Amino acid sequence: MRCIEISKPGGPEVLVPAERPTPSPKANEILVKVAAAGVNRPDILQRQGKYPVPPGASDLPGLEIAGVVTACGTEVTMWKPGDQVCALTHGGGYAEYCVTPEVQALPMPKGLTALQAASLPETFFTVWSNVYDRARLAPGESLLVQGGSSGIGVTAIQMAAAMGNRVFATAGSDEKCAACVKLGAERAINYKTQDFGAEIMAATDGKGVNVILDMVGGDYVPRELKCLADEGRLVFIAVLGGWKTELDITEVMRKRLSITGSTLRPRPVDFKGAVANSLRAKIWPLIEAGKIKPVIYQTFPLAQASEAHKLMETSQHIGKIVLTL
Repeated sequence: MRCIEISKPGGPEVLVPAERPTPSPKANEILVKVAAAGVNRPDILQRQGKYPVPPGASDLPGLEIAGVVTACGTEVTMWKPGDQVCALTHGGGYAEYCVTPEVQALPMPKGLTALQAASLPETFFTVWSNVYDRARLAPGESLLVQGGSSGIGVTAIQMAAAMGNRVFATAGSDEKCAACVKLGAERAINYKTQDFGAEIMAATDGKGVNVILDMVGGDYVPRELKCLADEGRLVFIAVLGGWKTELDITEVMRKRLSITGSTLRPRPVDFKGAVANSLRAKIWPLIEAGKIKPVIYQTFPLAQASEAHKLMETSQHIGKIVLTL
């Protein structure tokens, strides 16, 4: 099969086309003929040598795919050859064929193409598990999404808006802010020209938001604590602004705040299977009803994966970048 290898840690140019044997599914895995694969920040980190591959996972990049099941392991019960699926993978998505545990696959939502479906798994699993499972965003509560125009951001805005939550977002340009509002954010704040903390407090009559989904960290954290409501929850999913910060512990105590975070790739298969079940029950009907839509900024042929990475590293995109086969 054709695939993209990381020849050595480095810049986008280290992604090189290669050929490898087609993998075989283990007992509880399915083999998918890949039609499209999403590009995500962890792929960038893996290429740079900053994201170790979990034991037993493919060393090829690519954490989400869509395509057709071509073979099933001996114990697979959920799928059969010919089924159209999108799936979260342990790695190996930048290839013509990819194996993944059967419980990490979901049916391709009705009305979506494989290209659109490939943009869903990584961000939808991440947002659901952090915003709704970990941060327990409840009906009627509010959410601030940092980086609202990113792949995670456009997913979080749409998901929370469709679930009836009040949504705010930050982004780095007026164009990106406008896109966030169009996707369902009540207000989008240009973090380069506005103080997001002051804007949030003004928009919430001084009460603050209930949950903040943060992929920045660094010097955002003290400001975030100030614009969280009593009993608010701050959840980290990345540290694009730095992994160290200072915080006022009395702010945490006074408002009874909770600070948490997670990474998705190292989590057990059973955990990811439970998230898939939640998405299938709660979110897939909203996608099929058109209340949540894939947001794809640009596509590239598999052989041009390095160009896709270059684009992602500019942070110019609004939504997802997808590789096609």
